[in-house]
Amino acid sequence: MEKASLQDSVPIEAAGRAGAAEDGREKPSLAGLGHLLVVYFVWGSTYLAIRLAVRDGAGFPPFYLGAMRVLAAGPLLLLWARMKSERIRPRPDEALVLFVSGILLWIGGNGAVMWAEQRADSGYAALLIGSLPIWVVVIEAIVDRRLPSRMLGFSLLVGFAGLGVLTVPVMAHGTRADLLSVVALLFAPISWGVGAVLLQRRPVALSPRASSGWQQLFGGAGFLLMAVIAGEPLPTPTPEAWAAWAYLVVFGSILAFTSFIYALRLLPASISMTYAYVNPVIAILLGWLILSEAITVWTVAGTVLIMLGVMGAFRSRYGRVKSRRGRASASSS
Repeated sequence: MEKASLQDSVPIEAAGRAGAAEDGREKPSLAGLGHLLVVYFVWGSTYLAIRLAVRDGAGFPPFYLGAMRVLAAGPLLLLWARMKSERIRPRPDEALVLFVSGILLWIGGNGAVMWAEQRADSGYAALLIGSLPIWVVVIEAIVDRRLPSRMLGFSLLVGFAGLGVLTVPVMAHGTRADLLSVVALLFAPISWGVGAVLLQRRPVALSPRASSGWQQLFGGAGFLLMAVIAGEPLPTPTPEAWAAWAYLVVFGSILAFTSFIYALRLLPASISMTYAYVNPVIAILLGWLILSEAITVWTVAGTVLIMLGVMGAFRSRYGRVKSRRGRASASSS
């Protein structure tokens, strides 16, 4: 059983490394891009689901929502892995990586955002959480002791500027945020980035399903502890809030978080984290389709800048070999 799971994990890692085409250009993993698209669209839709679950009268306090969401998804993912004959029992070193990354991702990242959004407007939250790709590049530069390429740095700044433009209408109406909520929103992307880089640099031999299941169980235990510390009342959800919870469990946690783990294995962290730029665009489009929220010139301009930033990040990562070959052939001629 354990041997089979180790063999199953080899193609995932190999696919992430084998990205050279015949012309020498490095190409992204198609499977990785597929999983990243899932994260783009599904996590973009969870903005609406979270809002429906925690808004006034919905009956879900934030930390209890997080706990009930991931404590439902974790066992289902482990059961799924078991049914696929994958190893689900982590070794001690793997358990440590999954525990630390699960706490950093779910409590430090997701939990800090849910807590802060009780005290800060969504404009602040979107803008500060959107700094995630930049923080990941900074973290990787510190770990590798190497500066990122100028194109990557510029592309990420363009994407962040687009996020700023996207939030102009909200910010212009006046914003509400106290010091503690701003600190939490600054801490959240750093925590999520450290957890993601740790998971990518210290990969475990468990399948993404089993890894995701354990991380969510560890995160769920942390959420329960935070709910008790914060003195949250017990949940009394409305039917609409229960529907939002079910969507978060099935699509947000089981599908999208597992796709996020796959993307981290198959793509560079700087590419995987571009979801933080794309998710708000998806959320705004869904707000327009479902809640009849307005699409303004700021929405269009911000979306264009975000897409340019994401395309630049991809070109920086996957166009480098071609450009080097081009310079080499030019110098030889």
